[in-house]
Amino acid sequence: MTSAPSPSLADALAAGTVVLDGGMSNQLASAGHDLSDELWSARLLADRPDAVSDAHLAYFRAGADVAITASYQATFEGFGKRGIPHQEAARLLALSVGLGRDAVRRARAEGIVRPLWVAASVGPYGAMLADGSEYRGRYGLSVDELERFHRPRLEVLAGAAPDVLALETVPDADEAAALLRA
Repeated sequence: MTSAPSPSLADALAAGTVVLDGGMSNQLASAGHDLSDELWSARLLADRPDAVSDAHLAYFRAGADVAITASYQATFEGFGKRGIPHQEAARLLALSVGLGRDAVRRARAEGIVRPLWVAASVGPYGAMLADGSEYRGRYGLSVDELERFHRPRLEVLAGAAPDVLALETVPDADEAAALLRA
């Protein structure tokens, strides 16, 4: 006997409540991981990917329906500052979605049968600056410049086939317009 396919996330949202995971950084920090650098939780994509998958699984066990990836602070520019070349940064961005999928597989192996989804997190330009400006916006960039910044990361994340993109902490209309254009 085969199980019925899971509903789409859009159908689940239309039908009622869907529970998102909690803060990735909170879960990782509570497990003893140091996140005190500019890449924040994205650093663990390179250094401890198992910890990211474990954090997603912990949220699924706690009742979350959606795992939001550790890619909020992950950008080509941010990884580049750490000496990580473009191709490896792209692999790490895609890996963030893969780790969410891994947690879904692990949850299934543990007998969690409710629908589970993966949302690829896309933080604002200010997250890459790591100076708190993601809450203020107004970086002095045009919509075109913001679109050029976001597009490559969005393409990699979308190519990794998440269920949805989570455009998070977008502080102003110009950046929202740039993200929607991208």
